[in-house]
Amino acid sequence: MLPLSVCIIAKNEEKYIEKCLSALAPYGFEIILTDTGSTDRTVAIAGKYTDKIYHFDWCDDFSAARNFAISQASNDLVLSLDCDEYLQTLDADALLQAVRSYPAAAGQILLCNRYTTDGVTNYEHVRVSRLADRRIYHFVGAVHEQLEPINDQPKTVYKAPIEVLHVGYDVSDAQMQEKARRNIALLEKEIETCDSEPYLYYQLGQSYRRLRQYEKALSCFDMGLSMDVDPNLEYVQSMVEAYGYTLLDLKRNQEALNLLGIYDDFCKRADFPFLMGLIYMNNGLFRQAIDEFQKATQMKNYCVDGVNSYKANYNAGVIYECTGDKKNAKKAYQKCGDYEPALTRLSLLG
Repeated sequence: MLPLSVCIIAKNEEKYIEKCLSALAPYGFEIILTDTGSTDRTVAIAGKYTDKIYHFDWCDDFSAARNFAISQASNDLVLSLDCDEYLQTLDADALLQAVRSYPAAAGQILLCNRYTTDGVTNYEHVRVSRLADRRIYHFVGAVHEQLEPINDQPKTVYKAPIEVLHVGYDVSDAQMQEKARRNIALLEKEIETCDSEPYLYYQLGQSYRRLRQYEKALSCFDMGLSMDVDPNLEYVQSMVEAYGYTLLDLKRNQEALNLLGIYDDFCKRADFPFLMGLIYMNNGLFRQAIDEFQKATQMKNYCVDGVNSYKANYNAGVIYECTGDKKNAKKAYQKCGDYEPALTRLSLLG
């Protein structure tokens, strides 16, 4: 068996923890549950799956809690999860081979974030470092913590054959805003002592977006992107895209066209041409918008579901319909599969 310990931190997670642990159970991995002060049935439920349950006094620092959890593991190879994250697939043979090939690297799992917008379920796919040898890596950051080398060695990563569904963002607007306010307080405190880390400004901007405080979000993204950032990093690509969406939210449509100046640097996945299509669309540049949506459909790499398929085709269809081209509008909508907004437009077009 792969010598792996799964380390989880929890507080009042009775809604999620059973599904999280039951998904892990078939693999037989050691499960470490670190509770930070639950008053519900979290610990009792966890006891059905593991006897490795520990208490940690919460100190407003997620890294401290995670590092305590991994210190309790029997194995040096640890996978860190949250209670609202459910293991979907794990190829044990491929993972063992990857760990042997990259012993000093951190494994990036594929995390699928599920959330609902205007009654429509959406999925966002991101690679996050969650698997590592605890003798080489530890967590840093009070919130949105990251695995980093302990001894200031260069960080290297590989794609671990692990897929996890995250449902913690698929909550009510009030719950999402409560999380955002908590994260803002922790991030701002951390920035007071480390104001040169662009990742912190990215996460702070995302938290302000969730509160719909778009001017503050834009200021955070501006600050993060003004630093020395690597366009090849996934979070940097996401920050640029969030910057563009925030400009659209603020109706600063013409200003958003300035993203054309960095097109070649950031057109690495379908999300960016999709965003450019929306920017052109909001500026009334419909031919250019359709070109960008079509370009997005030809790209394999993406973060948000639909940007290279049904969402891109739907927006092209809307443009065709609004400009009187019903024939091409129908063709575009028909490419959207069972996407409900497209089906509605098709029924109205007859």
